[in-house]
Amino acid sequence: MIRVVLVDDQSLFRAGIRMLLASQSDIDVVGEAGDGREAIELVRATRPDVVLMDIRMPVMDGLTATAEILGHPDPPKIVMLTTFDLDEAAARAIRQGASGFLLKDADPEFLLAAIRTVHSGSSVIAASATRELFEHFAEAPKPVPPQFASLTDREREIFALAARGLSNSEIAAREYLSEATVKTHISRILTKLTLRDRVQLVVFAFEHGLA
Repeated sequence: MIRVVLVDDQSLFRAGIRMLLASQSDIDVVGEAGDGREAIELVRATRPDVVLMDIRMPVMDGLTATAEILGHPDPPKIVMLTTFDLDEAAARAIRQGASGFLLKDADPEFLLAAIRTVHSGSSVIAASATRELFEHFAEAPKPVPPQFASLTDREREIFALAARGLSNSEIAAREYLSEATVKTHISRILTKLTLRDRVQLVVFAFEHGLA
């Protein structure tokens, strides 16, 4: 079972999402919170796998709560909920370590797929959307860390394609590799660069002028 916590200050919105998730045999909603402070306590008590976190809430916003939750040992994956396609707050949350963002009016099937994808840890929510977000809010690039030099030529090629938002299957087709081989390369890249997931890879690329 994928244990999910919902955090949003609109009770009707939470009720709708809870009904959708309750209809799935592999997802269990273990709690709801109406603000960031409640969310921190709830996550501590319930130990969910995935948190759906609204950005704008009273008492404590989603950004502050996300930063604190991700500072805990073995934190859950956090997906930010936003009303805007290009949301600077969502970009900030992803820099903090959130696993991606979803629009509140996303199709139900996309929401369900996103929860499963993030939980699996093998992929990421809309890396292409994350790339577009960071293009919009690009800052001056930072110096490239020395560990980037540890990537092989092939790994750098795959890093560049992943940073552009291509999926494993798209990279495999372009590089004439199997998806399993691409997945292995991505895993090695993430390990060498000490990154959590594909979203963090996109962020790394933009922050260091490698995208």
